Amino acid sequence: MRGIAHGVHRAGSTFAKAGLFLHGTTVAINALLERKGARTALLTTKGFRDIYEIGRINRPDSYNLFFRKHRPLVDRSLRIEIDERIYASGEVLKPLDADKLERIATGLEEQKIDALAILFMNSYRNPSHELAAKKFFLGRLPGVFITASHELSREYREFERTSTAVANAYVGPRVASYLKDTVDFLDESGFPGQFLIVQSTGGLYDVSQASRECIRMLESGPAAGVIATRGLCEALGVKRAIAFDMGGTTAKAGVILDGAELMVNSAMIGGYNEGLPVQIPMIDIQEVGTGGGSIARVVAGGAIRVGPDSAGSKPGPVCYGRGGTQPTVTDANLVLGRLSPERFLGGDMKLDLAIARRANRIRDRRPARSRRRTSSGRHPPDCVRCDGERRKACHY
Repeated sequence: MRGIAHGVHRAGSTFAKAGLFLHGTTVAINALLERKGARTALLTTKGFRDIYEIGRINRPDSYNLFFRKHRPLVDRSLRIEIDERIYASGEVLKPLDADKLERIATGLEEQKIDALAILFMNSYRNPSHELAAKKFFLGRLPGVFITASHELSREYREFERTSTAVANAYVGPRVASYLKDTVDFLDESGFPGQFLIVQSTGGLYDVSQASRECIRMLESGPAAGVIATRGLCEALGVKRAIAFDMGGTTAKAGVILDGAELMVNSAMIGGYNEGLPVQIPMIDIQEVGTGGGSIARVVAGGAIRVGPDSAGSKPGPVCYGRGGTQPTVTDANLVLGRLSPERFLGGDMKLDLAIARRANRIRDRRPARSRRRTSSGRHPPDCVRCDGERRKACHY
């Protein structure tokens, strides 16, 4: 929040003078893409613990011998089954085995989980078993973030609903903590107004709901940018545009078509090949884990891989001079001259070009002969750059 506070101060205002605070953030999507969420367990109907891993058995890259499927956010050892079953009509086939809930709770305590996702078959039609299970675990596992699938999606497709519920639980503790810190900061700043969070649809909801249904703010930050682009298009009379938003961890793009943003009912987070589905309405935003702080590295075969790991705001890119050691996209853009070391952030922040070059291992790539000195230290007569003549163009 210090960055927001600094911006408010630079604008010559204070939180105490504001009546409405609208906030878009990428904290949820960053946790998901970087796999830095909570230790999560999944409770599901007996016989269905593996639907999360089986998925749709799609093979989008059929002839790729190195193809990898999606990787679940929950290990199989933490996917737990319980006897219960509801028909697609909503009628109860098997009642919830309430006696087993206590044994499951004891096991989850031993596993030291931080979050629990509950997904029962056909709960979109009749959520009674999910409601009963959640009520029990809320009392039995205080401090654990608990989410039930019917709270997020009331549509069929068990794989997508499972993935959505797990994703909500996975990012829940981190998002809830972030929102609590923001609320505490606003209270300390004397903010008297209403605090609302931008949803992935571009709409708004309050903090209490956002702290429970965190997955609805998955594309919160990018959605706010697309809505702002739509407003700008309306002012300029532009019907078609592409909104591009590059943050610290991800780069995103959305489309304005005929004056309206494109919407979808679900999305694959992490790409179609290896991504995990999330079944909630959202603005159609395509993104990759390549933001300004995304870390670059050389992998097997000499290929360059960027992201999804990010240097974050602390320590940030190497050129920030805050202790970062791994080169990022920002460091590369600085070395390439796309960023000014003197005018970054309006001149408020100076960037260190020298350490960025060292982090990127920028070396003099001239042939060795052209860099060689003679024993006397004079210009070598066999210089490949100027044939021994002291021309001004020679960089010897």
